[in-house]
Amino acid sequence: MEILTILIKQIALMFVLIMIGYVLCRKKLITLQGSGEMGKILLNVVIPCVIINSFWCERTAEKTATLLQGSVIAVVVMAVAVIISTLVYGLRDGVSCFSSAFSNAGFIGIPLVQAVLGSSAVFYLSLMIVLVNFLQWTYGLYVLTGDKGKMKMSVVAKNPVVISVVAGVVIYLMNLPRFAFTDTLISSITAVNTPVAMLVTGVYLAQSPLSDIISDRRTWMVSILRLLVIPAVSLLVMKLFPFGTQEMKVAIMIAAACPVGSNVSIFAQQVGASFRDATNQVCLSTILCLPTIPLLTLLTTVVL
Repeated sequence: MEILTILIKQIALMFVLIMIGYVLCRKKLITLQGSGEMGKILLNVVIPCVIINSFWCERTAEKTATLLQGSVIAVVVMAVAVIISTLVYGLRDGVSCFSSAFSNAGFIGIPLVQAVLGSSAVFYLSLMIVLVNFLQWTYGLYVLTGDKGKMKMSVVAKNPVVISVVAGVVIYLMNLPRFAFTDTLISSITAVNTPVAMLVTGVYLAQSPLSDIISDRRTWMVSILRLLVIPAVSLLVMKLFPFGTQEMKVAIMIAAACPVGSNVSIFAQQVGASFRDATNQVCLSTILCLPTIPLLTLLTTVVL
């Protein structure tokens, strides 16, 4: 129950930050373009530092085994999300397929896991975060455009999140010592992750009238799939694994239960897909995740 209490408090805090972003956007103090620039800072600097920080610890046989086990579970959980989304939507509705397949594991998942389980628990999510980014830039672009030529590995290889995980693994394997200066620097950067990510989410929420968001049946279906169906199936699959600690599986479940990733709006705008549908799906699922994430986390602690 302690985990549930911490999670509810953190989600309440994040919701307040989202509302601040919403109000600031409505007052024209933050623009959509400005939130995009903030998102670039998160993607290129803050989240990579969070990931590197989680790897920068003493190497032990136990931690190495944990990393490998978490990676296997993360791969399977991501496969579940992509398979279910493809079966339900496929290419006939690329925006909904993208939205239901990829959670906001970076902007919302990492802050929640940090608050509930500690910064070191991001270690469990490393490969999952990479997979989300890898699949968004390959399979995600494919379902949005129907063009297989969009799946360029050269673009994925330059992704800062992918690079940060590679750097983190190298640091971990080399067992590099930590220094006071680097600790202070990384701590200062990672501290802005939650507030900036939530302000950006609030700006997205302000892009559509609430009446439009809640009246769209397709948006509700995507939210149900993303927030309930996929996490529930993922939980059943995780129960089959004979390895992995409960803490690890809770961390992965929190990431898997997160709302629609905001990248769908960015990608939809870039490739000419429906920006409105994408934004509505991000917004509604973000609102609805306030009760669903604690519920699924509690269920995970009971079932596993």
